[in-house]
Amino acid sequence: MPRGPLFYGWWIVAAGFGIEFLIGALMFHAYGAYAVLLREEFGWSKTILSAAFAMSRAESGILGPVQGWLTDRFGRRLVFYTTLVVYLTGVLLTAMSWNFLSFAVFRAITGLGIGGEYAAINSAIDELIPARYRGRIDLIVNGSFWLGAVAGSSASLLFLDPGLIAPNLGWRLGFGIGGLLGLGVLLMRRHVPESPRWLVTHGYAQQAHATITDIEQRVAQGARERLQPPEGGLEIHPRKSFGFGLIFRAMVGRYRGRSVLALTLMIAQSFLFNAVFFSYGLMLTRFHNVPDGRTGIYLAPLAASNFLGPLLLGPLFDTLGRRTMISGTYALSGMLLIATALAFGFDAFTAWTQTFAWMLIFFFASAAASSAYLTASEIFPLEMRALAIAIFYALGTAIGGTAAPSLFGYLIGTGSQWALAGGYMFAAVLMLVAALAEAKLGVDAEGRSLENIAGPLSSA
Repeated sequence: MPRGPLFYGWWIVAAGFGIEFLIGALMFHAYGAYAVLLREEFGWSKTILSAAFAMSRAESGILGPVQGWLTDRFGRRLVFYTTLVVYLTGVLLTAMSWNFLSFAVFRAITGLGIGGEYAAINSAIDELIPARYRGRIDLIVNGSFWLGAVAGSSASLLFLDPGLIAPNLGWRLGFGIGGLLGLGVLLMRRHVPESPRWLVTHGYAQQAHATITDIEQRVAQGARERLQPPEGGLEIHPRKSFGFGLIFRAMVGRYRGRSVLALTLMIAQSFLFNAVFFSYGLMLTRFHNVPDGRTGIYLAPLAASNFLGPLLLGPLFDTLGRRTMISGTYALSGMLLIATALAFGFDAFTAWTQTFAWMLIFFFASAAASSAYLTASEIFPLEMRALAIAIFYALGTAIGGTAAPSLFGYLIGTGSQWALAGGYMFAAVLMLVAALAEAKLGVDAEGRSLENIAGPLSSA
């Protein structure tokens, strides 16, 4: 198995994956910002807009497990290339939508690509990054999603300005340019190798050895010193594939507690983020009278705080530990959200003070959300890692990501501040439950090899 600093130039790996999340976020938040233009051009209600968004989230969830299985069966590298192509195709087609059906279908294609990306990228990150840096790098890569949100919100100020671009063209340009930018990610991905861990457990020992040799040569050249010999060993029995029966028994048997933990973390963060970020532009126009074309001014700093959280708090997940930081960020997010919901109900906010309150919440909540993907990725055996990520992403999206946009679109439509505040409080309760689950069921994975956290099924 890999030794020492696992990959010289890990920043190339992080950048190759992080930029994809950035482009994905640009398109995700473009939808929220461009919802007002879609409503004007097609005459769609808030309910229809919510349904179209929910369909793309549902699609990414429904087929995500299949893509996760393909990632475990055929390798990380093949799948993250394929899903990226599907995703970019969906984005570019969305720019050419002509009615609700075409828009919903193209958004579903986009969602199909997103679901596979999470499984392939997170499993590859954890298998290529040194154990002592794994937590912070995983959080930063997942947090890079929010750099795209900043870009998307900022770009919306241009595309939503009717004095510069016609309203029926602005949202199309937004989606189209985002899709074209994503083509550059394909070029960066060629620098990312296949996981040596995946290669050796699936019978490709020669390729795994060649990859490790190349990595160690790069490390030695960069460090200008001889590498220390590996410590310990692990006997495995390579197989081309691992049946669903074996994986299912491990997930609901030996790793049942970990499965409950991963599902709880995923549902809570998915509900919160899909509830707030899809509806924030609509909420600003409805309750704070912000003009449709100016919502990006508030969305950009809010998205920036979501990147700063994983960036600044990420190292603590490797030093203070997973259990302390995951339960702490979930709990603090939930408590701040309750206070914010009450203040909103009592009409204590302006558009800017509400945005500042959300920035504080999501500084912690974004780190918590990223840690959910880290948790699902590192606490299960290698042979089921991508499938586990995909399953819990799918369930989290189905329960939280699909329900939240529709629910909050309805709550905003009621015009009642207390109704919307009640929705925020429900999201806060989910975050607090997740904090308790982590405190009880969390795994102290910091600084430990993946094989030490969960032995490969092929070693049995």
